[in-house]
This record gives sequence, C-alpha cells and structure tokens, in this order.
Amino acid sequence: MSISLSSLILLPIWINMAQIQQGGPDEKEKTTALKDLLSRIDLDELMKKDEPPLDFPDTLEGFEYAFNEKGQLRHIKTGEPFVFNYREDLHRWNQKRYEALGEIITKYVYELLEKDCNLKKISIPVDATESEPKSFIFMSEDALTNPQKLMVLIHGSGVVRAGQWARRLIINEDLDSGTQIPFIKRAVAEGYGVIVLNPNENYIEVEKPKIHVQSSSDSSDEPAEKRERKDKVSKETKKRRDFYEKYRNPQREKEMMQLYIRENGSPEEHAIYVWDHFIAQAAAENVFFVAHSYGGLAFVELMIQREADVKNKVTAVALTDSVHNVWHQEAGKTIREWMRENCCNWVSSSEPLDTSVESMLPDCPRVSAVCSFL
Repeated sequence: MSISLSSLILLPIWINMAQIQQGGPDEKEKTTALKDLLSRIDLDELMKKDEPPLDFPDTLEGFEYAFNEKGQLRHIKTGEPFVFNYREDLHRWNQKRYEALGEIITKYVYELLEKDCNLKKISIPVDATESEPKSFIFMSEDALTNPQKLMVLIHGSGVVRAGQWARRLIINEDLDSGTQIPFIKRAVAEGYGVIVLNPNENYIEVEKPKIHVQSSSDSSDEPAEKRERKDKVSKETKKRRDFYEKYRNPQREKEMMQLYIRENGSPEEHAIYVWDHFIAQAAAENVFFVAHSYGGLAFVELMIQREADVKNKVTAVALTDSVHNVWHQEAGKTIREWMRENCCNWVSSSEPLDTSVESMLPDCPRVSAVCSFL
C-alpha cells in the first residue's frame, strides 16, 4: 500500500484532531490552534507534489502515439503498445490521461468514417436551430436511395461513439477489432447502403454559470447580533467544505452542466428518431440491423414503439452480447415471435462458433461467438 506525501504530512494532524475532539470542551483552545495551522497549509502546492497537472495533448502526435499499417496504436519512438500506468501510484491522473486519449481517438474514427468509408456526417435534429444542441449520424451516399439493401449499425453504452464497438479494443488491440469500419467496408462492397447511429451522443456539456448568493445579512430583518452569528457559522462551514474539496480534488476542474439534444436524450430516443427521420424513409426493400450490447436493448425498444413498421421493413437483426430483456421491456407476444424468426444473438462463449447457447428468455436464438466486443 502506497501513501502519498500529502497523506504523510497530514496524518499526524488528523490523528491529533480526532484525539482532541474526543477530549471534550476543555480542549477547544487546542482545537482552534490546530484549525489555524491547517488553514495555513497551502494544499494546492502540497498536492501538486503528488499529482501532475491534468493538462494533456489534444492530438495523437502530442501523446507520441500513432496507428501503424496494421491499425495498432503504437508509441512513435519505442513502438510499444499504450501504457495505462504511465505514472506509478497516480491512478486518477492515469485515468484522466486515458480519457483524454480516448476523446482524440473518437475524433480520429470520425475522420476514418468520412475519408476511408466515404460516409457523410448528418446533423440531428434535422430541423435544429443554430443555437440548440446537436448530434449527428453517418450515412453512405445511397443510404436512403439504395432500392435493395440497407445496413444499420448500433453500438453499445458507455464512452463509445459512432463507428466504435469498444474503445479498449481500439487502444489495446487494433482498429479492426474495436471499430465498425470492417463491417461498413464489407457492407458497401456487397452493395448495401449504410447508416451508423450515434446513440451515446445525448447532450453537450457547457460550463455551469457561477451563482452569486446574496448574503442573508443583506436581506434579513433579524437582529444584527444574530445575523453576525449565522454569517460566522456559514463562513466556517464553507471554509471547512472548501478545505476538504481542495484536499480531495486539488486540481479542481470546471463545473459542467448538460444540455440534452432534442428527441435524442437517450439511446432509445435516438434509435426511434433515426428510424422516423431516416430509416423509415429509405427506399431499401430489405433493412438489416447489427446491434451490440445496449444497442440490442435500443432496437427492442424501437420494435415496441414502431412494431408494425419495423416488421414491414426489417429483414434480419444480428445482435452481439445484447443486454435486452423482453420481460423488463414488456415486449409483447407478437414481438417475441418475430424476434425468434428474424433475430440472432451472438454471445460470449467458449463453445465453437455458432453453437447453440441456452437462454432463459423466450425471444431470439443465442449462439456462441468466437470473441466479444466487451
């Protein structure tokens, strides 16, 4: 077990504080003295000795990584795979670094969808105003006009975005393992139109405006002495809270608020929106879905909400480790029957590929997959 420098310095103080507080009222003077001592400690400087600034590059080159000809992420100098524990015993900092790299990779995959897969980025809602939050999906040129076949891809939950199956696989394995690009290229080569959903892009984040709270002494009719006592208690409480926050999170990040995207505030809403405004309008006689993990749940919800239309237009659905549940989602008998005939769920299993896997749910067949995106 490792102990940080700041913890070693503050540990005797915390112990003394606890002992004094147990001693009763006669120890108030010592308590006050120790509080004064704590107030003099510059925790920002103290904690910086433990954790480097949360300031990371905004390009792959800045991280000194690049994807090689095999689609593997490698250090440009050493050729080594990505290392999560870049700084020993600094898990929070390492996690923040990983997340920063993940955001860059998301943008990189978007570029590949446009440049390598020749997909178009389509903004939604389709009637969005200039100022409102927006999301987007990706479509091939013929997605709505291809008269024969349309392929729709839906990823799972979490940090992944359009074009990805699993960020972990992109970083630790390769682009073919972690992205939808091989699916898209094969679909296009076999004459399918393609639509790539973006169900986790549900809101944008903006910095929370600072709220200036008017002092109670400015508006209260209470006696001056009582107001002063209340203000003193309030200030002490705020001081203690700020002290704790500075110790817990010395590199305080901006407080953010979420502005949800109209009619796309959840993966389920997003799937229904894209169906209504794009898939339902497509000319394709046969529509096929590939849905991973939570994407399977989103598809089942789409069926529940648009049952007749989905049955009329969708030919087959390939699910991978789907987390849908026909009981919890209250899918009716006719939906369950349709899923048994038109859906298949490939699940993680040690059995040979396509071996039947027992299921407790009365919906679609489950068969083994060689690997999992999870």
